[in-house]
Amino acid sequence: QAQLLESGGGLVQAGGSLRLSCAASGRPFSSYAMGWFRQAPGKEREFVAAITWSNGNAYYADSVKGRFTISRDNAKNTVYLQMNSLKPEDTAVYYCAANPDGRYVGWPRGYDYWGQGTQVTVSS
Repeated sequence: QAQLLESGGGLVQAGGSLRLSCAASGRPFSSYAMGWFRQAPGKEREFVAAITWSNGNAYYADSVKGRFTISRDNAKNTVYLQMNSLKPEDTAVYYCAANPDGRYVGWPRGYDYWGQGTQVTVSS
């Protein structure tokens, strides 16, 4: 059974850093495109970053470009999201997602598998 398990969330002050991890199991995730999304209270789930399978190209939302970095370790079936220079507006539940197509998709409907989410809270 496919499973994505996020970890690494927490409470951090503005300007601080966190690294989220997403451990995948049950499917050949090394051939999937992987994405990170976030959802703040009262808002829709929004795209944060994605990384393709074939060439490891990374894509970012404008709001996080230059601050966040997505990476993957296929040997460990794990995807990471390094978040630096965090801002209060980054506060949200962060979700890991997998797209079997392997290509970049910037919206939630393009992903078939989801983790349960991890809370990130940035205090001012």
